[in-house]
Amino acid sequence: MATPDIFIELGLIIFLAVLISSIMKLLKQPLIIGYILAGIIASPLFFGLIRSADAFATFSQIGVAFLLFIVGISLSPRALRDVGIISLLIGICQVLLTAILGFLICLALGFPFFASLYISIALTFSSTIIIMKLLSDKNSLDTLYGKISVGLLLVQDFIAILILIAISTFSSGVALPNVILQLAVKGVGLTLIIFLIGYFFFPHLKKFVGDSQEYLFVFSIAWCLACASIFSYAGFSIEIGALLAGVALSVSPFHYEISSRVRPLRDFFIVLFFIFLGSQMTLAGVSDYLAPAIILSLFVLVIKPLIVMLIMGMLGYTKRNGFMVGITSAQISEFSLILVALVVRLGHLGKEILALVTIVGLITIAGSTYMILYADSIYSRLSRYLSFFERKGKKIDEQKPEEKYEYDVVLWGYNRIGFDLLESLKKMKEKFLVIDFNPNTIIELAKEGVPCRYGDASDIELLEELNFKKTRMVVSTIPDLDTNLSLMHTVRKVNKRLIFIVVSHDIDDAKQLYKEGATYVLMPHFLGGKHVADMIESNKFNTEKYLKEKAEHLKNLELRKKKGHEHPKNIRHRG
Repeated sequence: MATPDIFIELGLIIFLAVLISSIMKLLKQPLIIGYILAGIIASPLFFGLIRSADAFATFSQIGVAFLLFIVGISLSPRALRDVGIISLLIGICQVLLTAILGFLICLALGFPFFASLYISIALTFSSTIIIMKLLSDKNSLDTLYGKISVGLLLVQDFIAILILIAISTFSSGVALPNVILQLAVKGVGLTLIIFLIGYFFFPHLKKFVGDSQEYLFVFSIAWCLACASIFSYAGFSIEIGALLAGVALSVSPFHYEISSRVRPLRDFFIVLFFIFLGSQMTLAGVSDYLAPAIILSLFVLVIKPLIVMLIMGMLGYTKRNGFMVGITSAQISEFSLILVALVVRLGHLGKEILALVTIVGLITIAGSTYMILYADSIYSRLSRYLSFFERKGKKIDEQKPEEKYEYDVVLWGYNRIGFDLLESLKKMKEKFLVIDFNPNTIIELAKEGVPCRYGDASDIELLEELNFKKTRMVVSTIPDLDTNLSLMHTVRKVNKRLIFIVVSHDIDDAKQLYKEGATYVLMPHFLGGKHVADMIESNKFNTEKYLKEKAEHLKNLELRKKKGHEHPKNIRHRG
């Protein structure tokens, strides 16, 4: 019977994935690599555990839909508008330059003209799924480089879809301009319908949907899969449909609840996606093309990011953001494998080219995963050599409403915890500076006249540029241990006497921060209980005092609501 077979098959493969990923965890390696390796081991090349390929393909598509849906929820129409044109320019230029250089390299390696053409096109695309997962895990989707990367990947996906349609159209003899025109009309129409529903219809569902968390969960899944399916049926990718479904809900008052509830489903199905991706890797005959595969992999891992950095530098961005966006492009996409597989099926290329592109995919996916996860430390080592990729003068992504660099207090991270801290700093009437990695936050603070600056606490150059010699206090609301240790060590080198206050969500991390020299470690979840305990001890059974506390709390909550703050569902958020 089919169902028990699939159930047992799924159980075996998940167990294998746990074993491999456990080894990766012990070795402190990215779990994505473990999932892909599990897929390779489960493929026909080794144990042949995956026999229900169609079922696993469906599971993986569901994971893709949920991943992009949650990414869309974290975005907003405003965010897409802010980086849309830039992403379009970078995407088009990157694809053209990468294709031209890749084509010349393939010719130099001895590949025929058409093989060089198809390989070079395959090298231009980057994996939306892998990058979205890694950026989400790093909580970097809200950063400027995260938003530009998302836009760049969507531009690449759209170009990839057009190329796939063009190849299929040429093979079938249908007029290409007619197909593209129909596709454009359908795409604009569907996008408009989704946003009209989100703007006019969803607000009226607020009470009906919000009354039941269970119904909200089912409604969200239905909306995500419906949009993804409609776009897929119309000739687009499910990624675009699912992403737009999320963006349409990003303005909903329930978007945090939706994201937190759908995330466990995403995590499970996206694991199946990476397992299935590994199982589809074709490695037969790859030994004959190992040398070209290594050369082309180095092209994707090194030259492709440099192309993106060059484009962003010419557009006026800092070398840091150029570097961060560049390394997100340092791998090939699942579209690359689909493209080459289609061309092989049509008889334009031999199967050995598919094996070549597959091994390039394995090398670049693994390599870029490490590059993205350790981007900050890599950048700190290479920063001094990357000035060539940065235009002189004021940069687009440098927000410097305040040019005086001597401050009594420097606050890293404004949202939630930083909000109350900022109010206290204003009352102290001391010179202070707020630094945040979200450009929208900095723009809003600048409008309010708050001394602020866009930047990341892990940016060594920024830390060296700031003058901490006369700073009396540094407060970091970023709960990441490595970032805080780096920040603390850097400022302590310049000023050993300043007060360093930091946020942590882990007891062991807090103890380590104290050991390394933190003046005070704020642990919000414990502090809340301590605050209530002190309040009960002070107020006892005096109802009037509690009502006064309630009134102050409601006033604070209303102010936060106007600012767009929400209580975090994931304690790993940065500040």
